[in-house]
Amino acid sequence: MHRLCLVFVAALWAGLGCAAAAQDPADAAAPTAAGSAAHPSLVVFITVDQLRPDYLTRWHDQLSGGLRRLVDQGAFFTRGTQDHAITETAPGHATTMSGRFPYSTGIASNSAGVNTPDAPLVGGTGVGASPFRFRGTTLADWMAAADPRVKVLSVSRKDRGAILPIGRGKYPVFWYAPSTGGFVTSTWYADTLPTWVQAFGAENRVVARYGGQAWGLSAPGSSYPEPDSVPAEDAGREFLFPHVMPTDTAAARAAFISFPWMDEYTLDFAWRGVRALGLGAGPQTDLLAVSLSTTDAVGHRFGPDSRELHDQILRLDKSLGAFLDSLVALRGAGNVVVALTADHGVAPSPEVQSTFGDNAMARRVMGADFDAALGTVAPVVQRLKLDPTAFGFDGQTLDVDRSKVAGKEKDVLAVARAFAAAARKVGGVERVDVIDDLARADTVRDDIARRWLHMFRPGGEVLVAITLTPYSLFGTSIVATHGSPHDYDARVPIIFWGPGIVPGRSDRIVRVVDMAPTLAALLGVKPTEKLDGVPIRSVLVPASATPRE
Repeated sequence: MHRLCLVFVAALWAGLGCAAAAQDPADAAAPTAAGSAAHPSLVVFITVDQLRPDYLTRWHDQLSGGLRRLVDQGAFFTRGTQDHAITETAPGHATTMSGRFPYSTGIASNSAGVNTPDAPLVGGTGVGASPFRFRGTTLADWMAAADPRVKVLSVSRKDRGAILPIGRGKYPVFWYAPSTGGFVTSTWYADTLPTWVQAFGAENRVVARYGGQAWGLSAPGSSYPEPDSVPAEDAGREFLFPHVMPTDTAAARAAFISFPWMDEYTLDFAWRGVRALGLGAGPQTDLLAVSLSTTDAVGHRFGPDSRELHDQILRLDKSLGAFLDSLVALRGAGNVVVALTADHGVAPSPEVQSTFGDNAMARRVMGADFDAALGTVAPVVQRLKLDPTAFGFDGQTLDVDRSKVAGKEKDVLAVARAFAAAARKVGGVERVDVIDDLARADTVRDDIARRWLHMFRPGGEVLVAITLTPYSLFGTSIVATHGSPHDYDARVPIIFWGPGIVPGRSDRIVRVVDMAPTLAALLGVKPTEKLDGVPIRSVLVPASATPRE
């Protein structure tokens, strides 16, 4: 979801750490020594952008590769949760290896993510990027603090997918650039591309390898119950198989991101990096972060109920299987630990009746729908003699520049409550919460209140948060999207696989912020700051049960 920056104008007003779900007693009671059971040489943290957990159960019997291996042989939590409200790529990736919620990491939206002209690209052209907004540390930092020999590599199609899992550390971090068809970094990390990165780009040219290639079904047509004739998919453009890659160089490099081969390409690059940097060769434990973004691109374009998304998951399964097979062959099964999750889920387009969720009452909500609500608070701001330019509305939150209203906290709160009362009358709005008032909410039972408090704290710049009715979406720019605090956007798979992990499937709720503390406990390293997450000790083999190989 695009978060439009709209500022209140004085005359016109135009445009638009709290308590969590209860911890499982098995985790609280498990001995803290459980983490020393395994001493892998490589930890691989995989984030599949927009992977809903039901995909892994819905199409389980058709999977035979990496996803099937992790689901069947690992500890698989079907109700993993990104327990924050704005379920977008940047906040989701920032939680994965930090063990902290967005209020702590400082990454609350895609629009306030990693892009900056202060860190120009190295090896390509386009918008620069760095973790300049990210606050705190990550698993990579904890591992490096425990053993300075630790090697780290992070790769993704997206800049934010590569940067944010690692945090502020200046480790090797690379992402795909349509300008070159290869992988780039920024001056935050290096002044030049390493030789192995340059060689990969020269040897694996996107246009020569994929230009003109057709994406067809990877299994017999009878394997797909989804219809291939839904005009609402891809905004009515190319909603029928096969889908053909352009042959024009610039067009092919740009279109590549929404074809399944993008994940294959990213995994090929990660594999090259493992060998070039010697990750997992020991004696220390190294860290590889891989974010795979094609499921997100296909999901936005065609939706979660599409034949295209179904085929994308089958292809991802095969690509990930080949990648894991290579890692295990290189380093040994007893030396590789894998963690897998997603940054968010997705809702279907309101124009498509979902087979897997009741979205019959879904609607699209526009920024203009809030004009009346904005108009009602203009007199309040004037009466209280506040600076109207201090307030801004982006369609989902009402914000304030605290520097312009210093010492007027009560008046600011009056503006927030006036806007909230009016915004609750907008069609398609389920609830409107004043962040200061959420401090009194039941954050154990009220999931939405808890998730907003995990985004923003009372007394901060965000005054009011809007939650739409289930499956309703802001705007019209894309077919299907995410970004709400509802479960279909917040639910993600959480999987751990490898030595020291107790396999099994569970439907208990665990959180993505618990993943980094769990891996830290497994490795016997200590986080260097206070975390929101806690180790999921029930998945860790006790130290005495698994001797070091």
